[in-house]
Amino acid sequence: MSSTDSSSKAGKIFDVDTVRVILAQVGPYRRRFAWTGAMVILLSSLVWIRPALIRQAVDVHIATGDLEGLLRVFLMVVGVLVVEALVQYRVTYLANWVAQSVSLDLRAKLYRHVSRFRLKYFDQTPVGALVTRHVSDIDGVAGVFSNGILNAVGDLLALFVVIGAMLCIDWSLTLVVLFPIPVLLVATRIFQKHIKGAFVDVRNQVAKINEFVQEHVTGMHIVQAFNRERVEAESFADINRAHREANIRSIWAFSVFFPVVEMLSATSVGLLLWLGIGHVVQGGLTLGVVLQFILYVFMLYRPIRQLADRFNVLQMGIVNADRVFKLLDRDDSIPEPTSPQEPSWQGEIAFEDVWFAYIDKEDGTPDWVLRGVSFVVRPGERVAFVGATGAGKSSIVNLISRFYEFQTGRITIDGVDIRDIPVDVLRSRIGVVLQDVFLFSGSLRENVRLHDQDITDDQIWEAIRVVGAERFVERLPEGLDHDVRERGATLSVGQRQLIAFVRAYLSNPHILILDEATSSIDSESEQWIQRATEALISGRTSLLVAHRLNTVRDADRIVVLHQGELVEQGTHEELVALGNVYHRLFEMQFQALEGEG
Repeated sequence: MSSTDSSSKAGKIFDVDTVRVILAQVGPYRRRFAWTGAMVILLSSLVWIRPALIRQAVDVHIATGDLEGLLRVFLMVVGVLVVEALVQYRVTYLANWVAQSVSLDLRAKLYRHVSRFRLKYFDQTPVGALVTRHVSDIDGVAGVFSNGILNAVGDLLALFVVIGAMLCIDWSLTLVVLFPIPVLLVATRIFQKHIKGAFVDVRNQVAKINEFVQEHVTGMHIVQAFNRERVEAESFADINRAHREANIRSIWAFSVFFPVVEMLSATSVGLLLWLGIGHVVQGGLTLGVVLQFILYVFMLYRPIRQLADRFNVLQMGIVNADRVFKLLDRDDSIPEPTSPQEPSWQGEIAFEDVWFAYIDKEDGTPDWVLRGVSFVVRPGERVAFVGATGAGKSSIVNLISRFYEFQTGRITIDGVDIRDIPVDVLRSRIGVVLQDVFLFSGSLRENVRLHDQDITDDQIWEAIRVVGAERFVERLPEGLDHDVRERGATLSVGQRQLIAFVRAYLSNPHILILDEATSSIDSESEQWIQRATEALISGRTSLLVAHRLNTVRDADRIVVLHQGELVEQGTHEELVALGNVYHRLFEMQFQALEGEG
């Protein structure tokens, strides 16, 4: 869909393009949606019956003392009420069923879509904004179906039915009843004008609250470590006040509009009584007709008031839908090859004059992280990448898995360009162990198999024994059912690292990447990790990004990076003998260790 600014769309009750896309989501449930619409029409078409029956009771049966006829009318009124209640029950149930089904599908579709995005997108987008899109924004879209468009259509139809019924009875009294309507139309327009901007403000403030809470709960240890609780609480209070003010602006509009509707309704009733009773006294009208018209007045203004609520829901739904569909329309995923190929997976990796930048400078030129990097990793070779912080080590391994796209050059696996390999195939053959291990809330079992139900407990225990993690897993009271909590809060850094090795082993990769796997752990844990590393890399092409040089001394080859360029490569002994960049790095770390000792 061609999306415009949300604020412009918020100024319309119905933005045709957005509403069309919203209604398209109901496709799999169109029969139920159509059935719900039919019942809404039926319900609206029945609104004239009860006042007509009451008129008959007053003018015919009460006037003549016909108690039997009065009883029949009473039973008919009760019957109409029962029918209306049953139809309303089905309308409410089906409308909400459709709304929740659409919400389910749309939320799943959005998650699948976003999960394919480049990591660059997540680097630039606050987590809270994405949470808002997946939760509250989609709930707003669902509201269009549960309490929006069909109910609005029903209210409009009820208006026409009531006006039509009044015109058929007495057109002059109808004009009296409709006399305040022009004032109501002006009031509605003013209401629209004041409310339209508030909807966008409210959604924006909700997103800001989500972003703030997400970030600060995740980083609460930093907040507490630097004694920033009070300052951050004040910052949150400012955001919270802005959210309140945005809501108050919308509430103010409703608080003015609803009394206006009630006042105009009372005016219509007053005019009707003044003129109608006069006609009754003169014999031009019956009391039943006047009573019927009074009931029609309430039926006329009730849908008008309800339309304001429907308008609120529709407005919010349009704003929310615009934000959701903008994200769905965004194509930030890694492009799939037009002519897919698959390498032999022997494990040969080649970089050919690769240039890469995460961002551009202020003048628009790339801020290069890798500058013309070229090297070859032979099948089964263990290659380590070292260098100072910012040298480009992690960027190399990120490019191999296509987490980011390089600007120029070529990367191949067994002679096949990685851009010609389907992304799913590529990543399924590469195992990655990162420095910062991310664990999900749930059991240890689900964290190591990542919901792959084909992996059995026996396979998990085999992987645990191979990487040497059984010494702490067996001590867990619940074993594989142990709840690791969000981000692995119940486990140490070393234990989380071992779980990452178990994950990688279970994936049975052809190529293994270890990115600073031992940089944040103590010496004892490092010994465990080293044993796990040896078990995991055996027989596999392995790329090791290292901060501690002593952990890669046994690598088949060490590649040294400096300011994005490959400056030297060789074995540990060869590089030390050269006396260049690697030698200086090794000397600095050796001296640091001696100082600690």
